[in-house]
Amino acid sequence: MLERLRIDSFQAIVFNYWTCVITGSIINGSFPLSSIDTFQQPWLPWAVVMGFTFILLFNIIAYTAKNIGVAVASVANKLSMVIPFLFSLLLYSEVASAWQIAGIILALVAVVLTCYPSGNPATVVHRNIAVFILAPAILFIGSGLLDTMIKYVEQRFLHAANDNDYIVSAFFFAALIGALITIVQVIRKKLVIERRAIVAGILIGIPNYFSIWCIIKVLKLYPGSSSIIIPINNMGIVLFSAVAAFLLFKERLSLLNWTGIMLAIVAIGLIAFAL
Repeated sequence: MLERLRIDSFQAIVFNYWTCVITGSIINGSFPLSSIDTFQQPWLPWAVVMGFTFILLFNIIAYTAKNIGVAVASVANKLSMVIPFLFSLLLYSEVASAWQIAGIILALVAVVLTCYPSGNPATVVHRNIAVFILAPAILFIGSGLLDTMIKYVEQRFLHAANDNDYIVSAFFFAALIGALITIVQVIRKKLVIERRAIVAGILIGIPNYFSIWCIIKVLKLYPGSSSIIIPINNMGIVLFSAVAAFLLFKERLSLLNWTGIMLAIVAIGLIAFAL
């Protein structure tokens, strides 16, 4: 939508993070970093790392999509579900059933088919083969470790009284880093703040905040089930994105894409069956 409306995506994402901070502070009743006690919390360094990861992954996704291809960026991002799945089995001794393993394998196939470009799109391939391999690899590992980090912090440090403090703090550090980059670009006259980008950031930020809030809540609601919840979440995103592209933007879906969508539904069913 941002591309179609010609709204600068980086600005929209930065304002989205500030919207997340404001939304979370309203829900929380206060801004958590206004208290000195927050700076003594053991989860604060993880909030800083998470905020930095938000910004880093956003730029890598944008770079990969622009220079290598949207399909490559989508596949690398969503195939990363296998990383938190494996970590859940190794670190938290979660047990994967045969149905769940079959669902994960089917999910990986579904992601590739759903994201496979229909028609004959022009894909820009980076001439440097090292960068061509490295960018999707960083995206794959980074996205997987981000989901793993959310689970680790949720289990190790968070409870009903402080989980919102953590979420708001993580978004604040992402917003702060984005703001610093924006200020530098404005000073260098490489960027002009757009009013439409602010509006877009607000519209993106509110659901974005609650998406993270819901993930942490459901991980608390179903302890020991992250190997099920995170893959279902990722497959849900792939499924919803493909259907939204078809319905809202009239994007043409190939037979392979529709096959991937059907496999995604089956994969979600198999993985959820273990819950």
